[in-house]
Amino acid sequence: MNFQTTLQNPITCVGVGLHSGKDVRLTVTPAAAGHGIVFKRLDVTPEQALVPARYNLVAETRLGTTIRNQFGVGVSTIEHLMAALWGAGVDNALVELDGPEVPIMDGSSEPFTFMLECAGVKALAAPRRILKLLKTVEVSEGGSTASVSPNTEGDEGCVIDITIDFGDQVIRRQSARYDFRDVTFKQALSRARTFGFEHEVDAMRKSGLALGGSLDNAIVVGKDRILNEGGLRFGDEFVRHKALDCIGDLYLAGVRMDGAFRFVRPGHGINNKLLRAVFADSSSYIIQQEDETAAAYASLETRAAAFA
Repeated sequence: MNFQTTLQNPITCVGVGLHSGKDVRLTVTPAAAGHGIVFKRLDVTPEQALVPARYNLVAETRLGTTIRNQFGVGVSTIEHLMAALWGAGVDNALVELDGPEVPIMDGSSEPFTFMLECAGVKALAAPRRILKLLKTVEVSEGGSTASVSPNTEGDEGCVIDITIDFGDQVIRRQSARYDFRDVTFKQALSRARTFGFEHEVDAMRKSGLALGGSLDNAIVVGKDRILNEGGLRFGDEFVRHKALDCIGDLYLAGVRMDGAFRFVRPGHGINNKLLRAVFADSSSYIIQQEDETAAAYASLETRAAAFA
Protein backbone atom coordinates (compact mmCIF):
# COMPACT_ATOMS: atom_id res chain seq x y z
CA MET A 1 0.00 0.00 0.00
CA ASN A 2 1.42 3.39 -1.03
CA PHE A 3 -0.58 5.47 1.44
CA GLN A 4 -0.62 5.85 5.18
CA THR A 5 -3.43 4.06 6.98
CA THR A 6 -5.56 4.20 10.10
CA LEU A 7 -8.58 2.33 11.47
CA GLN A 8 -12.03 2.70 9.99
CA ASN A 9 -13.67 2.45 13.42
CA PRO A 10 -12.59 2.49 17.08
CA ILE A 11 -12.52 -0.86 18.86
CA THR A 12 -12.21 -1.85 22.52
CA CYS A 13 -11.04 -4.81 24.57
CA VAL A 14 -10.67 -5.53 28.28
CA GLY A 15 -8.00 -7.79 29.73
CA VAL A 16 -5.59 -8.29 32.58
CA GLY A 17 -2.11 -6.79 32.73
CA LEU A 18 0.56 -9.51 32.74
CA HIS A 19 2.69 -7.88 35.42
CA SER A 20 0.21 -5.66 37.29
CA GLY A 21 -2.52 -8.31 37.49
CA LYS A 22 -5.12 -5.54 37.12
CA ASP A 23 -7.90 -5.27 34.55
CA VAL A 24 -7.25 -2.77 31.76
CA ARG A 25 -9.68 -1.31 29.24
CA LEU A 26 -8.01 -0.50 25.93
CA THR A 27 -9.47 1.28 22.89
CA VAL A 28 -7.70 1.71 19.56
CA THR A 29 -9.10 4.70 17.67
CA PRO A 30 -8.50 6.24 14.21
CA ALA A 31 -5.92 9.02 13.84
CA ALA A 32 -4.88 11.46 11.13
CA ALA A 33 -1.97 11.04 8.74
CA GLY A 34 1.38 11.81 10.36
CA HIS A 35 0.04 11.06 13.84
CA GLY A 36 1.84 7.75 14.21
CA ILE A 37 1.04 5.34 17.03
CA VAL A 38 0.45 7.20 20.27
CA PHE A 39 -0.72 5.84 23.63
CA LYS A 40 -3.01 7.89 25.87
CA ARG A 41 -3.37 7.15 29.58
CA LEU A 42 -6.91 7.98 30.69
CA ASP A 43 -6.03 7.66 34.38
CA VAL A 44 -3.67 10.66 34.50
CA THR A 45 -4.12 14.38 33.86
CA PRO A 46 -4.74 15.22 30.19
CA GLU A 47 -1.59 17.31 29.81
CA GLN A 48 0.55 14.32 30.85
CA ALA A 49 -1.44 11.57 29.15
CA LEU A 50 0.20 11.15 25.71
CA VAL A 51 3.06 8.67 25.25
CA PRO A 52 4.24 8.37 21.61
CA ALA A 53 5.37 4.88 20.58
CA ARG A 54 8.98 5.82 19.86
CA TYR A 55 12.28 4.02 20.31
CA ASN A 56 13.87 6.92 22.18
CA LEU A 57 11.15 6.83 24.85
CA VAL A 58 11.87 3.20 25.81
CA ALA A 59 12.62 3.29 29.54
CA GLU A 60 12.51 -0.38 30.58
CA THR A 61 13.12 -3.66 28.74
CA ARG A 62 12.95 -6.27 31.49
CA LEU A 63 10.25 -8.84 30.67
CA GLY A 64 8.62 -6.45 28.22
CA THR A 65 9.00 -3.04 26.60
CA THR A 66 7.97 0.08 28.52
CA ILE A 67 7.83 3.59 27.05
CA ARG A 68 7.69 6.73 29.19
CA ASN A 69 7.09 10.39 28.37
CA GLN A 70 8.77 13.49 29.80
CA PHE A 71 6.33 13.54 32.73
CA GLY A 72 7.28 10.03 33.83
CA VAL A 73 3.97 8.56 32.58
CA GLY A 74 4.54 5.15 31.05
CA VAL A 75 2.89 2.27 29.23
CA SER A 76 4.35 -1.21 29.55
CA THR A 77 4.12 -4.53 27.69
CA ILE A 78 3.39 -2.75 24.42
CA GLU A 79 5.22 -5.13 22.07
CA HIS A 80 2.38 -7.55 21.22
CA LEU A 81 0.00 -4.74 20.27
CA MET A 82 2.73 -2.92 18.34
CA ALA A 83 3.46 -6.12 16.40
CA ALA A 84 -0.24 -6.51 15.56
CA LEU A 85 -0.42 -2.90 14.33
CA TRP A 86 2.62 -3.54 12.12
CA GLY A 87 1.10 -6.77 10.83
CA ALA A 88 -2.21 -5.09 10.02
CA GLY A 89 -0.42 -2.25 8.21
CA VAL A 90 -1.69 0.45 10.58
CA ASP A 91 0.44 3.61 10.49
CA ASN A 92 -1.66 5.93 12.64
CA ALA A 93 -3.74 5.20 15.74
CA LEU A 94 -4.49 6.56 19.19
CA VAL A 95 -4.42 3.81 21.82
CA GLU A 96 -6.39 4.81 24.91
CA LEU A 97 -6.08 2.77 28.12
CA ASP A 98 -7.11 3.28 31.71
CA GLY A 99 -3.99 1.79 33.28
CA PRO A 100 -0.21 1.57 32.92
CA GLU A 101 -0.05 -1.70 31.00
CA VAL A 102 -1.43 -3.13 27.74
CA PRO A 103 -3.53 -6.21 28.55
CA ILE A 104 -1.78 -9.51 27.87
CA MET A 105 -4.87 -11.21 26.39
CA ASP A 106 -3.81 -14.80 25.50
CA GLY A 107 -0.09 -13.95 25.43
CA SER A 108 0.10 -13.54 21.65
CA SER A 109 -0.83 -10.87 19.09
CA GLU A 110 -3.79 -12.83 17.73
CA PRO A 111 -6.52 -11.08 19.80
CA PHE A 112 -5.19 -7.67 18.74
CA THR A 113 -4.93 -8.79 15.12
CA PHE A 114 -8.57 -9.92 15.27
CA MET A 115 -9.60 -6.57 16.80
CA LEU A 116 -7.88 -4.61 14.05
CA GLU A 117 -9.51 -6.75 11.36
CA CYS A 118 -12.91 -6.11 12.93
CA ALA A 119 -12.25 -2.36 13.11
CA GLY A 120 -11.08 -2.26 9.49
CA VAL A 121 -8.11 -0.43 8.01
CA LYS A 122 -8.45 2.48 5.59
CA ALA A 123 -6.02 4.50 3.48
CA LEU A 124 -5.36 8.17 4.13
CA ALA A 125 -4.49 10.89 1.64
CA ALA A 126 -0.80 10.95 2.53
CA PRO A 127 2.14 8.89 1.23
CA ARG A 128 3.57 6.19 3.49
CA ARG A 129 7.19 6.58 4.57
CA ILE A 130 9.57 3.63 4.59
CA LEU A 131 12.96 3.48 6.31
CA LYS A 132 15.52 1.92 3.96
CA LEU A 133 18.94 0.78 5.15
CA LEU A 134 22.01 2.00 3.29
CA LYS A 135 24.57 -0.07 5.19
CA THR A 136 24.77 -2.76 7.86
CA VAL A 137 24.32 -1.78 11.49
CA GLU A 138 25.11 -4.36 14.19
CA VAL A 139 25.02 -4.32 17.98
CA SER A 140 25.87 -6.92 20.61
CA GLU A 141 25.34 -7.39 24.31
CA GLY A 142 26.55 -10.39 26.25
CA GLY A 143 25.73 -13.43 24.12
CA SER A 144 23.17 -11.57 22.01
CA THR A 145 23.57 -9.85 18.65
CA ALA A 146 21.22 -7.92 16.40
CA SER A 147 21.88 -6.48 12.95
CA VAL A 148 20.10 -5.01 9.97
CA SER A 149 21.41 -4.74 6.41
CA PRO A 150 20.08 -3.41 3.11
CA ASN A 151 18.02 -5.91 1.16
CA THR A 152 19.96 -7.58 -1.64
CA GLU A 153 19.50 -6.40 -5.21
CA GLY A 154 17.31 -3.51 -4.11
CA ASP A 155 14.37 -5.71 -3.13
CA GLU A 156 11.90 -4.08 -0.76
CA GLY A 157 10.39 -5.60 2.36
CA CYS A 158 11.28 -6.98 5.76
CA VAL A 159 13.15 -10.25 6.29
CA ILE A 160 14.00 -11.67 9.72
CA ASP A 161 16.53 -14.41 10.48
CA ILE A 162 16.42 -15.37 14.13
CA THR A 163 18.06 -17.89 16.46
CA ILE A 164 17.25 -18.52 20.10
CA ASP A 165 19.08 -20.77 22.57
CA PHE A 166 18.03 -21.05 26.21
CA GLY A 167 20.26 -24.01 27.04
CA ASP A 168 17.37 -25.97 28.58
CA GLN A 169 15.90 -29.40 27.79
CA VAL A 170 12.63 -28.15 26.30
CA ILE A 171 13.30 -25.11 24.10
CA ARG A 172 16.94 -25.80 23.27
CA ARG A 173 18.13 -24.07 20.08
CA GLN A 174 15.65 -22.92 17.44
CA SER A 175 16.22 -20.96 14.22
CA ALA A 176 13.80 -19.57 11.64
CA ARG A 177 13.58 -17.18 8.72
CA TYR A 178 10.53 -15.04 7.94
CA ASP A 179 10.32 -13.21 4.63
CA PHE A 180 7.34 -10.89 4.88
CA ARG A 181 7.33 -10.42 1.13
CA ASP A 182 6.07 -14.01 0.93
CA VAL A 183 4.26 -14.61 4.23
CA THR A 184 2.01 -12.46 6.39
CA PHE A 185 2.50 -11.64 10.05
CA LYS A 186 -0.92 -13.14 10.78
CA GLN A 187 0.01 -16.46 9.20
CA ALA A 188 3.50 -16.82 10.57
CA LEU A 189 3.65 -15.18 13.98
CA SER A 190 0.46 -13.67 15.39
CA ARG A 191 -0.64 -16.81 17.33
CA ALA A 192 2.71 -17.47 19.02
CA ARG A 193 2.46 -16.91 22.78
CA THR A 194 4.86 -15.46 25.30
CA PHE A 195 6.60 -17.92 27.58
CA GLY A 196 8.43 -18.25 30.88
CA PHE A 197 10.07 -20.85 33.08
CA GLU A 198 8.41 -22.48 36.07
CA HIS A 199 11.46 -22.01 38.29
CA GLU A 200 11.36 -18.22 37.73
CA VAL A 201 7.70 -17.67 38.65
CA ASP A 202 8.11 -17.29 42.42
CA ALA A 203 11.00 -14.85 42.09
CA MET A 204 9.12 -12.71 39.58
CA ARG A 205 6.03 -12.50 41.77
CA LYS A 206 8.10 -11.58 44.82
CA SER A 207 9.47 -8.73 42.69
CA GLY A 208 5.94 -7.60 41.81
CA LEU A 209 6.06 -9.03 38.28
CA ALA A 210 3.88 -11.56 36.42
CA LEU A 211 1.04 -11.01 38.91
CA GLY A 212 -1.48 -11.53 36.10
CA GLY A 213 0.34 -14.42 34.48
CA SER A 214 -1.32 -17.81 34.14
CA LEU A 215 -1.46 -20.85 31.89
CA ASP A 216 -4.20 -19.00 29.99
CA ASN A 217 -1.88 -16.22 28.81
CA ALA A 218 1.63 -17.72 28.73
CA ILE A 219 3.47 -20.93 27.97
CA VAL A 220 5.09 -22.19 31.16
CA VAL A 221 8.18 -24.33 30.65
CA GLY A 222 8.95 -26.90 33.33
CA LYS A 223 12.17 -28.82 33.82
CA ASP A 224 11.41 -31.34 31.10
CA ARG A 225 7.96 -30.49 29.69
CA ILE A 226 5.39 -27.85 28.80
CA LEU A 227 2.95 -27.35 31.69
CA ASN A 228 0.06 -26.02 29.57
CA GLU A 229 -2.59 -28.68 29.09
CA GLY A 230 -2.96 -28.01 25.36
CA GLY A 231 0.77 -27.98 24.70
CA LEU A 232 2.17 -25.75 21.96
CA ARG A 233 0.39 -24.16 19.02
CA PHE A 234 3.49 -24.71 16.86
CA GLY A 235 6.48 -26.97 17.31
CA ASP A 236 8.67 -23.86 17.14
CA GLU A 237 6.32 -21.50 18.98
CA PHE A 238 9.18 -20.13 21.08
CA VAL A 239 11.23 -18.76 18.19
CA ARG A 240 8.06 -17.49 16.52
CA HIS A 241 7.17 -15.48 19.61
CA LYS A 242 10.66 -14.02 19.86
CA ALA A 243 10.33 -12.88 16.23
CA LEU A 244 6.93 -11.36 17.10
CA ASP A 245 8.58 -9.42 19.94
CA CYS A 246 11.29 -8.18 17.58
CA ILE A 247 8.70 -6.81 15.18
CA GLY A 248 6.80 -5.04 17.95
CA ASP A 249 10.00 -3.46 19.24
CA LEU A 250 11.20 -2.48 15.76
CA TYR A 251 7.92 -0.68 15.01
CA LEU A 252 9.00 1.86 17.60
CA ALA A 253 11.09 3.30 14.77
CA GLY A 254 7.93 5.26 13.98
CA VAL A 255 7.89 4.01 10.38
CA ARG A 256 8.05 0.65 8.67
CA MET A 257 11.58 -0.60 8.00
CA ASP A 258 12.89 -2.23 4.83
CA GLY A 259 15.85 -4.45 5.53
CA ALA A 260 17.31 -7.85 6.31
CA PHE A 261 17.36 -8.35 10.08
CA ARG A 262 19.37 -10.96 11.93
CA PHE A 263 18.93 -11.74 15.62
CA VAL A 264 20.83 -14.19 17.80
CA ARG A 265 19.36 -14.64 21.29
CA PRO A 266 17.34 -11.41 21.02
CA GLY A 267 15.55 -9.58 23.81
CA HIS A 268 13.77 -6.26 24.22
CA GLY A 269 16.96 -4.54 25.35
CA ILE A 270 19.08 -5.40 22.33
CA ASN A 271 16.15 -4.77 19.98
CA ASN A 272 15.99 -1.21 21.24
CA LYS A 273 19.78 -0.92 21.15
CA LEU A 274 19.70 -1.77 17.44
CA LEU A 275 17.18 0.99 16.69
CA ARG A 276 19.20 3.53 18.66
CA ALA A 277 22.34 2.54 16.73
CA VAL A 278 20.55 2.96 13.38
CA PHE A 279 19.26 6.44 14.21
CA ALA A 280 22.54 7.50 15.78
CA ASP A 281 24.17 7.17 12.34
CA SER A 282 22.29 9.29 9.81
CA SER A 283 24.40 7.81 7.00
CA SER A 284 22.95 4.34 7.64
CA TYR A 285 19.42 5.00 6.37
CA ILE A 286 17.02 7.14 4.42
CA ILE A 287 13.30 7.55 4.94
CA GLN A 288 11.63 7.45 1.54
CA GLN A 289 8.06 8.35 0.71
CA GLU A 290 6.35 5.72 -1.39
CA ASP A 291 4.69 8.52 -3.38
CA GLU A 292 7.62 9.53 -5.59
CA THR A 293 5.89 12.77 -6.63
CA ALA A 294 6.20 14.10 -3.07
CA ALA A 295 9.42 15.12 -1.33
CA ALA A 296 11.57 12.02 -1.51
CA TYR A 297 13.39 11.84 1.80
CA ALA A 298 13.07 13.09 5.37
CA SER A 299 14.77 12.19 8.63
CA LEU A 300 12.81 10.57 11.45
CA GLU A 301 14.13 13.09 13.95
CA THR A 302 12.74 15.98 11.88
CA ARG A 303 9.37 14.23 11.74
CA ALA A 304 9.44 13.54 15.48
CA ALA A 305 10.31 17.16 16.23
CA ALA A 306 7.44 18.36 14.03
CA PHE A 307 5.05 16.02 15.85
CA ALA A 308 6.25 17.22 19.27
